[in-house]
Amino acid sequence: MKLAEIIENVPALAVEGSLDRDITGITYDSRRVMPGNLFVAVRGTHTDGHRFVNMAIDRGAAAVVLEEDASLSPRATRIKVRDARRTMALAADRFYHHPSQGLKVVGVTGTNGKTTTAFMVKSILEAAGVKAGLLGTVQYEIGSRIIPASRTTPESVEIQDMFSQMLRTGCGGVAMEVSSHALDQHRVDGVDFDVAIFTNLTQDHLDYHGSMEHYFEAKAKLFGMLGAMRKAGRAVVNADDEYGRRLVGRLGGDHAVVTYGVLSDATIQALDVRVSADGTYFVVRTPQGTRPIQLPLIGRYNVYNALAAISAGLALGIDFALIERALATMHPVRGRLEPVPTKHGFHVYVDYAHTEDALRNVLSTVHELTKGRLIVVFGCGGDRDKGKRAPMGRVAHELADFAILTSDNPRTEDPQEILRQVAAGFPPGTDAKHLIIEDRREAILRALEMARPGDTVLIAGKGHETYQEFANITVPFNDRQVVEDYLSQWSMRWKRCA
Repeated sequence: MKLAEIIENVPALAVEGSLDRDITGITYDSRRVMPGNLFVAVRGTHTDGHRFVNMAIDRGAAAVVLEEDASLSPRATRIKVRDARRTMALAADRFYHHPSQGLKVVGVTGTNGKTTTAFMVKSILEAAGVKAGLLGTVQYEIGSRIIPASRTTPESVEIQDMFSQMLRTGCGGVAMEVSSHALDQHRVDGVDFDVAIFTNLTQDHLDYHGSMEHYFEAKAKLFGMLGAMRKAGRAVVNADDEYGRRLVGRLGGDHAVVTYGVLSDATIQALDVRVSADGTYFVVRTPQGTRPIQLPLIGRYNVYNALAAISAGLALGIDFALIERALATMHPVRGRLEPVPTKHGFHVYVDYAHTEDALRNVLSTVHELTKGRLIVVFGCGGDRDKGKRAPMGRVAHELADFAILTSDNPRTEDPQEILRQVAAGFPPGTDAKHLIIEDRREAILRALEMARPGDTVLIAGKGHETYQEFANITVPFNDRQVVEDYLSQWSMRWKRCA
């Protein structure tokens, strides 16, 4: 495709060089530049793409997009813009021929619930006969190909490339998680959404956004995109959430809005909610009538996830019987209150809960189902929002019988300092209710050794992750694998003793 076509709708501040160049691809990584590529100099957290512009040209870049004046080789066309990230998103959408316009695109944003809701939406699309892709925290799915996710929402170039691949593999839809970082960094600019879902907003990522208000504004950007392109777009919003109600008020009559909830008189409402160890039952009331829903997932918070997915399915015109069938056959999402089978009379779950609200939800759920003691193992990530650490400790004190505080992903912070900040959430004189064990493997093993028949062990914070990040190294680590190895060794010891 010619460079002139790619930047046709880009508000360039200056252009030096020919626009008649053939562009073979778009990248923001100078190490991956191929001859004929358009290189976009993007400023990141730790590095600045402007430092590598000449390297990109040496590797064959035909053109470069940047925000700064620079003296460059005449071998490449220079395009100066105000916002390189937005330019990259729009250019990628054009280069890949607007692939989102050929897909039913459902975007899910919010602090908690994005992953499970996205998996539910994908199941509903496929129950309706629409082959669907997935972009989210756990994995990316393109046709039959599953790719481990590097981040919740990829960069704009990857998004458009994967959408294009989805079309080529016969996909007609995609469910995608849309993070606040992605919205703030224009990664989904150019994506034409059919439905945008708002799950909830609670404290997280304030290390990046600075305040809950800025965090909310980042999330709200998704809904400002609805109707801006070819599709009309519909908003699906949790009316039980304070920020959800604010969002509904802001959208007003300018957008088609579907609300959902349990406590509020929403468009889609859940009634008669019952949670058991086998799953969750509720009755859903819609404008088309009421229907019973049986979810094989446990937890009242999964009712909200299901309501969001139901609302999206109905907004897309999918028959309710197909929606009901899709939800009834859902499998637990990896690392989302994922049970680890045991034969020793106690239960073990691995969960991704890493915010105060998420930890409260999952502890409340397992607390209802636990006959004995509830033991929780968790920590908080380093180089992330410090304001949620003590509140998470407080929640563990309130809802668990015993807590073992341990390392999550410390990154560049001192693990012991993180743990001290989490422990500050426990009231004075409650040392007997918690223990600090920095080594995560040792902490998990201690919890399993403590467990007796009727108890529940919840290992929270990392969920599906298969690594642990330290200052200068990332090492393999899998909560579930640690549990399975321990249980396997226990079984072998039991057999020898017998």
